[in-house]
Amino acid sequence: MALRDVLAALLVVTLLGLNFVAIKVGLETLPPLLLTGLRFLLAALPGVLLVRPPKAPARIVVAFGFSLGVVQFGLLFLAIAHGMPAGLSSLIIQTQVFFTIGLAFAVFGERPTALQVAGALVGALGVGIIGVWKAQHALLGPLLMVLGAALAWACANIIVKSAGRIDMLALVIWGSLAATPPLLLLSLVLEGPDAIVQGLARADARTLAAVLFIAYPTTIVAFALWNRLLGRYPAATVTPFALLVPVVGISSTSLLLGEPFGPVEAAGAGLILLGIAINVWGARKR
Repeated sequence: MALRDVLAALLVVTLLGLNFVAIKVGLETLPPLLLTGLRFLLAALPGVLLVRPPKAPARIVVAFGFSLGVVQFGLLFLAIAHGMPAGLSSLIIQTQVFFTIGLAFAVFGERPTALQVAGALVGALGVGIIGVWKAQHALLGPLLMVLGAALAWACANIIVKSAGRIDMLALVIWGSLAATPPLLLLSLVLEGPDAIVQGLARADARTLAAVLFIAYPTTIVAFALWNRLLGRYPAATVTPFALLVPVVGISSTSLLLGEPFGPVEAAGAGLILLGIAINVWGARKR
């Protein structure tokens, strides 16, 4: 990967890691599906008035918005609202790396090199160490929700790959618009009008800041850059960078939310970094 693309990938994972702090803050006052719907509503506006739709079939845009917005983030926000620690969520959702590499091999025939497989295994060991250590504090239901969110993220990555070289910012904006109506409808049906009104009434400046952060820097900037990288490089080269998200997520939730981060987490984070380094080297060798 070119240096500027490596830096872009690092910016993406930093924003996505800090995103978990903002999610936790937003969920203090707003129901999870409403928060998710507001996220994508703001991500779509005013962008749809300024950016033309991407040059891709409408089914691609809708499928991307549904996978990323409705399924991935709907499940993720629900899991955190039902007791899944934000730092642990930032870790478990990165199993999307392995889902994506597997789906890319099955759909596109992108065969990873031996070094890339080794890097993925080392990174998986780091994920596993932290996951086993923290899973004792998580309920099974929310944990399965985050795993489902990871699979939905992988599906969104494959949809992006199938779209080819298109305007990724436009895809994110118009995909966000496609995700908004079903999310708000689900909030109305499952969470109810009373919960929506009460949540909006309790919202304060802290809530607004959290919603704006997860709507614009995270959704627009991070996912537009991420999708551009997926359009330029094989999935096995790009997706392992996402293993850095739990490093940022666990560190930031530990510092800002008081979630614990001890030597076991540090050891797992070190293995994740090593796995990414091996993976990048494997991509260069190819």
